[in-house]
Amino acid sequence: MKQAKISEAVVRRLPIYLQVLNELDVREVQTVSSQELGVKLDLNPAQIRKDLAYFGDFGRKGVGYNVTYLIEKIRQILKVDQTIKVALVGAGNLGHALCNYNKYSKDNMQITAVFDAHPDKIGTPINNLVVLPMHELPRVVAEQNIRIGIITVPSHEAQNVANQFVEAGVEGILNFAPAILRTPDSIRIHNADFTKELLSLAYYLVREREDEQDESDLD
Repeated sequence: MKQAKISEAVVRRLPIYLQVLNELDVREVQTVSSQELGVKLDLNPAQIRKDLAYFGDFGRKGVGYNVTYLIEKIRQILKVDQTIKVALVGAGNLGHALCNYNKYSKDNMQITAVFDAHPDKIGTPINNLVVLPMHELPRVVAEQNIRIGIITVPSHEAQNVANQFVEAGVEGILNFAPAILRTPDSIRIHNADFTKELLSLAYYLVREREDEQDESDLD
């Protein structure tokens, strides 16, 4: 693979490509062009070709991409061709939902441990997992070689959980709490902030309505 610096935007588009390719694979589609992918994803085909070209030459001119082969290569690029174990802290409704998704997911990134500080939740089953107390987190992370932590706790508890993940040795954190986490630069953090997304969505909905109103006023 080429060693050029890859932007975060490119890396974030790769899972989207993989999702569409998996859908094509289920339908037994053998080849797909960048133009066809562009239509499905509402992206410029040139952008798709440029993104993939960072990592190698996967397509054939006039033929397109072999779907099965490209799935394999993107999985290798994203490192999901190997099992990556994940720990989740926060056995509430969102934590349950993520574990339910985990049960049926075919990806090699798997939630293998769930933790909570609430005594009533400790020991309760979630699919094939049992909620563990927080003091077990360092031991389990080390024993299972867990590399990623997911935080689904209230905002006021999120930093404390992040600190425990860092001390336990995780390399990355997916944070669902509406809080800004402070961690060492060596820890990669991705935030899945529902509140932020809803607020930005509301802005665009209102803006579109106002634009439509302005256009009608001009008629």
